[in-house]
Amino acid sequence: MSLRGSLKAWQDAGLGLSTASNEACKLFDAVLTQYATWANDEGLGGIEGCLSKLKAADPNFTMGHVIANGLELIGTGSSVRLNKELDSAMRTMMTLSKSQPLSEREKLHVSAPMGKGTGAACDLWEQILQSHPTDLLALKFSQDTYFYLGYHIQMRDSVARVFPFWTPDVPLSSYVKGYYSFGLMETNLFDRAEKLALEALAIDQTDAWSVHTIAHINEMKAEVKKGLAFMKETEANWKNSDILACHNYWHWALYFIEKGEYEAALTIYDNHIAPQCLSSGSMLDIVDNCSMLYRLRLEGIKLGDRWDNVLKITKKHTKDHILLFNDVHILMSSLGAKDHKTTNELLTTLQELAKAPCEDHELSLAPSLGLPLCQAFMEFEKGNCDKAVDLLYPIRYQLIQLGGSNAQRDVFNQLLIHAALNCKSKAKQNLAKCLLRERDVMRPNSPMTERLMRKAAAVHSMA
Repeated sequence: MSLRGSLKAWQDAGLGLSTASNEACKLFDAVLTQYATWANDEGLGGIEGCLSKLKAADPNFTMGHVIANGLELIGTGSSVRLNKELDSAMRTMMTLSKSQPLSEREKLHVSAPMGKGTGAACDLWEQILQSHPTDLLALKFSQDTYFYLGYHIQMRDSVARVFPFWTPDVPLSSYVKGYYSFGLMETNLFDRAEKLALEALAIDQTDAWSVHTIAHINEMKAEVKKGLAFMKETEANWKNSDILACHNYWHWALYFIEKGEYEAALTIYDNHIAPQCLSSGSMLDIVDNCSMLYRLRLEGIKLGDRWDNVLKITKKHTKDHILLFNDVHILMSSLGAKDHKTTNELLTTLQELAKAPCEDHELSLAPSLGLPLCQAFMEFEKGNCDKAVDLLYPIRYQLIQLGGSNAQRDVFNQLLIHAALNCKSKAKQNLAKCLLRERDVMRPNSPMTERLMRKAAAVHSMA
């Protein structure tokens, strides 16, 4: 599977690349294709191997630097603040861009990563897409950044604006159906989302992202039986999409947690989720691991030494503070492993950086959202459930600003419910009942909700 390959093919598509190297164009194509399809092609050396060859083919190919730096930033495991090599690479890219006669499209690509994760970068990618609607790099970078910002409507509408141009003859057009389906799903347009995702899968059954959309739909509607059957039936198609496979297994395990079949969830965790995280160390896989274990912890499941194993991977990111969404998941691991030193280090370094956020969008949200959320987790772990509710309940509708999907952020909803259920205050006990009624309306026939309602009735004589 490939986009365009040769220099001429890129030019013919109206997406000319400023290099004389045909090989560099082919390798740029290979990197973008793997990124867009969520799968490293080991036959090509994977994304990292292709990036290395790309740099060798034309060290001065500006768009080669753009995609390399952009992928490093979009992974959210590093930043120019933390990584001197990345900072130097960004400076090199800027210097190169000023010494070459780039197209306006390429100049916008160079400028976009300098947006420091705010909507500014997305604005530049949108400028590109207005004139070049089939620029897949601009589309994919903007999709991922909107996701991190919690801009789900923008994520959906960005694809909607270019969707008519992605006709079947355009390479990877079925994957764009998948991107659109995800935006529709995150804005609760489930039927339209499922229709598009199934259309994409009819074209390419290995499309792990479209599988992922359907996994979300079944999760959000608590259609557990349907979700389990779908993941089992399609596993052979998506399990080799190594960038996303761990996350799809995470979704699969969520259905078992929903049903209360914890051993089945742990089997998926031990066989797929934990090993993939150990192998990749990617932030997406780290988040999946922490989220999975914390949900099981809320269900009262003993996890053995699993938290200690996760902490070995997360500990080096304790002081990163690139995304608050990542921070709170890393905090879950230090709390789970009862590593008080790491927990305090995460909180104190975040507090310090938040005093002078400068232009850092994430750090600007720390005082109002990130720190109260982290503190709520800490208070819950100490048994101070009333305090946890006081911290979490007022910000529950603002947490979308931390990014992530509705399904991913549901762990915060679950924490709030569990905290309220265990409060000493009668008013907060009543809040737990209200939150459960709300959840029951939004996810009819949810086994988890029914289970928690029974617990509430037993503990608080719920009517």
